[in-house]
This record gives sequence, C-alpha cells and structure tokens, in this order.
Amino acid sequence: MMAERCPSRTLPGKTKQRRERFREAGFTLLELLVVITILGLLTAAVGTVALNYLDRARSDTAQLQVDQLQVGLDLFRLDVGRFPTEEEGLVSLIERPGGNDKWNGPYIRKRDLLEDPWGRPFVYANPGRHGNVDVFSLGADNAEGGEDENQDITSW
Repeated sequence: MMAERCPSRTLPGKTKQRRERFREAGFTLLELLVVITILGLLTAAVGTVALNYLDRARSDTAQLQVDQLQVGLDLFRLDVGRFPTEEEGLVSLIERPGGNDKWNGPYIRKRDLLEDPWGRPFVYANPGRHGNVDVFSLGADNAEGGEDENQDITSW
C-alpha cells in the first residue's frame, strides 16, 4: 500500500522558495513614495493645463454670447425701427417692451444668454461709445481692461 501524503507537509526547500517569492512580491515604502510623487507631479501638470482651457473656454463662450446678443439687437431694430433703450435693456430681446406693437420676438432663445459665464449680466449701453449700441462683459475680474480671462469681452 502506498502511504498517503499529508497536504500540509512540503519539502523544506519549497517552503523556503515560497517565502522568498512572497517577500519579493510586495513594494517597498520607497517605491510607493516614488510612484505617489510621480502621480502628484502629473496631476499638477494636467490640472494646470485643464484650468487654462476652462478659463479660455469661458472667454470664448462670452464672445459667442455677445455676438448672439448683437444679432438679436439687430433683429429688434429691423422690426421695431430702433434699438432697445437702456431702460428696456437686453430683456427686451426676450420679453415685449410695454407699448410696442411692432415687436416680433423673442430675438434670442434663452434667458441664460443675458448673463456672462461668470454669472453677471452683460452691460448694455445705448447710445454706445463704440457704435450705435455696446454690449460687453468685464471678464472674470469684473474690472475694465485685463488680460487672459480678465480681458473685457466686447461687441466692437
């Protein structure tokens, strides 16, 4: 009869090999710190680039909104025979101003277009300093002038 093998019994050489493989299978603390540092540097670099794109996207969106508002103002003028007064404001592109039978709007689709990407209403001036009417946003800093995302977005 053959002797049964006990599964818990292994050769002494194989146990030593298993222990050595198990010891080599993990990462050292130094290796983990190097990987975490590299991931942190990559995240910082990608995050900076992503924020720059976001800022530029807001400025581009504001310029598109100003252009759409200008088209709406031109359509208003074609129907009514004049641009909205400052008192009527840009809201008159969505809502009929009082006592105006020639109004054939709305001239823009969404009320959201009346606010810039930074959540402030666009500035409307009639008469404008740069044309018949001026439509503009003061940018992210809400102050005249500026560069990059703080640059004014204008209709002129």
